Amino acid sequence: MSESIAPKSPPDSLTITRPDDWHLHVRDGEALTTVVPHTAAQFGRAVIMPNLKPPVTTAAQAQAYRSRIAAAVPPGVAFEPLMTLYLTDMLPSDEIARAKDAGVVACKLYPAGATTNSDAGVTDVRKTYRTLEAMQRAGLLLLVHGEVTSPDIDVFDREAVFIEQQLIPLRRDFPELKIVFEHITTREAAQYVHSAGPFTAATITAHHLLYNRNALFLGGMRPHYYCLPVLKRELHRQALVDAATSGVSRFFLGTDSAPHPAQLKEHASGCAGCYTAHAAMELYAQAFDAAGALDKLEGFASFFGADFYGLPRNTGHITMRRQSWTPPASFAFGAAELKPLASGEALQWQLQA
Repeated sequence: MSESIAPKSPPDSLTITRPDDWHLHVRDGEALTTVVPHTAAQFGRAVIMPNLKPPVTTAAQAQAYRSRIAAAVPPGVAFEPLMTLYLTDMLPSDEIARAKDAGVVACKLYPAGATTNSDAGVTDVRKTYRTLEAMQRAGLLLLVHGEVTSPDIDVFDREAVFIEQQLIPLRRDFPELKIVFEHITTREAAQYVHSAGPFTAATITAHHLLYNRNALFLGGMRPHYYCLPVLKRELHRQALVDAATSGVSRFFLGTDSAPHPAQLKEHASGCAGCYTAHAAMELYAQAFDAAGALDKLEGFASFFGADFYGLPRNTGHITMRRQSWTPPASFAFGAAELKPLASGEALQWQLQA
């Protein structure tokens, strides 16, 4: 008679190489003192989005913004903000060389009107081709908010249409430009990235791994679950979980943590964006744990993004323990209040100091 083998118990703690956040909003001014320490407590580096008002469009502006972020990092904490430029129809190609010399790692393509502070975004990607050529030569990455903005396209279909109308032609015209399809939300996006070759990658947020679009409407309209791209159907959420836990190195962590004052989220025309930086790794651990794939989290969070960007992997570590805790319901946010995603709800993993 063969002996039965007892199933392995899930681990009560998890230690991984210090991760990086490859898509982050920290805003500016007083807001930095709240949100930057949350990210610096968990991540070694973060790619900082440039959609300020006015947007960050020059190397000099990126350097100044980096200094303001660095000033908000708590003493004794090692954290490096990685800077980006905001791609516009008129961003001159010669700015790319200056950006490269200043340590800027990428340019961000926002289709005009697609999301928060995107009014200065690209109206026609063909207008940016000279700048994209300079980026391809210099080795700067292109980070893409992948949605069309045509009012006749359903909001739940805009990512899939973007792939067909814009991303596939862009990939054909710039075959060696590294492109990160950011915060993907659909099965179509996961399938496209999986098959697109070594120069195309994607970031995936914790909230798109944990929630489908029902979360927006449970018990009434819940504005703190509203983000762009919006949460999608359950079949898309499951496709993202499959991609994130697959071990394929071109899917990696990007929180898209996006702080807004609570009164602007809870508004007749509420702002898009979920704030997750306060518990980012705990939320990812919860998603990977639910999928039975905690062993895949380190690659997704700590290795694959650094490899794609051509940067060294971090050498430090973080540890999380399986223990229930409830984050604060809100944080001070300058003179306003910041309410995080899943505010006041118990999480099952907690980062250890």
